[in-house]
Amino acid sequence: MEKTFLITAETGIHARPATILVNEAVKFESNILIRMGEKEVNLKSIMGVMSLGIYNGAKITLICNGSDEQLAMDELTDTIYKLKLGKED
Repeated sequence: MEKTFLITAETGIHARPATILVNEAVKFESNILIRMGEKEVNLKSIMGVMSLGIYNGAKITLICNGSDEQLAMDELTDTIYKLKLGKED
């Protein structure tokens, strides 16, 4: 399953919120990827997430596949909203 977000946080997704997202992603068994443009990385890897350089105005897509994909997507969506990082596109 996939969900796309428009990043509205002024500073984009920098180290602190990226770490929080990674820590949330590792709680799930599902394979969780984050895509920006042509680049796709494992959301469970802080280095991968930071390598995307997610900026204000960027569109990202979360991709969850696995036994707990719905719960993972719901929790990650909640985290994006709680951190005021973006909104569904």
